[in-house]
Amino acid sequence: MVLQNATRFVARTSAKKAFSRGTQQTQRCLSSSPYANFEMAPPDPIVGLNETFQKDDFPQKVIVGVGSYRDGAGKPYVLPCVRKAEKILMESGLDMEYAGIAGDPKFVDLALKFVYGADSTPLQENRIHGVQSLSGTGGLRVYGELMKRHGYSQIYVPNPTWGNHIPIFTNAGLEVKKYRYYDAENSDLDFDSMIKDIKDMPAGSIILLHACAHNPTGMDPTLEQWKEISETIKKQNLVPFFDCAYQGFASGDAVLDAAAVRMFVEDGHLISMVQSFSKNFGLYGQRVGALSVVGENEEEAKRVVSQMKMVVRPMYSNPPRHGSRLVTTILEDPALTQEFMEQCKGMADRIATMRSSLHNALTSAGSTKNWDHITKQIGMFAFSGLNKDQVMEMRSNHHVYCTADGRISMAGVTEGNVDYIAEAIHDVSK
Repeated sequence: MVLQNATRFVARTSAKKAFSRGTQQTQRCLSSSPYANFEMAPPDPIVGLNETFQKDDFPQKVIVGVGSYRDGAGKPYVLPCVRKAEKILMESGLDMEYAGIAGDPKFVDLALKFVYGADSTPLQENRIHGVQSLSGTGGLRVYGELMKRHGYSQIYVPNPTWGNHIPIFTNAGLEVKKYRYYDAENSDLDFDSMIKDIKDMPAGSIILLHACAHNPTGMDPTLEQWKEISETIKKQNLVPFFDCAYQGFASGDAVLDAAAVRMFVEDGHLISMVQSFSKNFGLYGQRVGALSVVGENEEEAKRVVSQMKMVVRPMYSNPPRHGSRLVTTILEDPALTQEFMEQCKGMADRIATMRSSLHNALTSAGSTKNWDHITKQIGMFAFSGLNKDQVMEMRSNHHVYCTADGRISMAGVTEGNVDYIAEAIHDVSK
């Protein structure tokens, strides 16, 4: 009896102590922040680069990392045709109502004609449909989730590719695999390896293709190579998905820059595609884009778009209107469209000129390396060939900022800083 009482006493005492400890722990939890265990995320490799640059007080500092166009003085540039479109919109007294889930139908129609061509057979057959997207990034995420919901589990991307592609598709639930694309040793397209890897992809796999101005390398296939890529993808029964972020901005010719896309459609591929109007129209902060699909028939294309809307609605409900209205105002007016074409070509031409200037400045600085790849590449970026250690040395010693993979935004190169940039590159690479 005494033993039983002692046992009960010990049990009651232990229970009280346990209850007391639990109460104290609960109080501590309730009194501390629910975010106490959140770790500081690493800075974004591109946006974070700009933040680091802003803190640098060196007078000759240069940033050639962010993918935004700059004029010859290194300043942000708004296309004159965009300013005209803005004025037209301001004088129209438009409302500020919500757009539909799929965005502005007129904008989507014009966007599709812009990239597929008004004379596109499937477009005339009403087999191409799409939605307005939050620029290219938003369209990529919607596409990733769309395909994951419908049984697709993986996507193949070029190696290297735009840095945001991988986290976008990973967060959408797809497994990201890579195919060879660039020969870093020779600073050229690794076409044979690319074709070999495409042939090894399982049937039904999604393959991401950069429509033009490959980011980050700037190295595009020739039209003959695109033809072989198209034929190989068709034989392998793959699902081609184009990321078209630089139409008109790459070569200065919007039709030429859409040649690969149009070739695939003519070859009978049922492609999907995301378009961005950030670079070519200079509408970086407006987040204007389109996501589209070529269906086997009109009914199929409409079904796919209905599923896109099912992804969009709980994600961001509907897209903003101002940027799409600017693009619509320009593309529905032949005179403004012509002005856009000329102004877009002007941006592309300045970048091409800066490529030649940087190539020549490197030679003048005393470099004996072969820098021909700088002028062979196309679009906003030059894949310099600098490694991470050289990039960091250039940043520390010369205050020249580019991304860690050696990608240089040619839009940030001007007549005023090209010699300084060339000297910095030469110093860390000699």
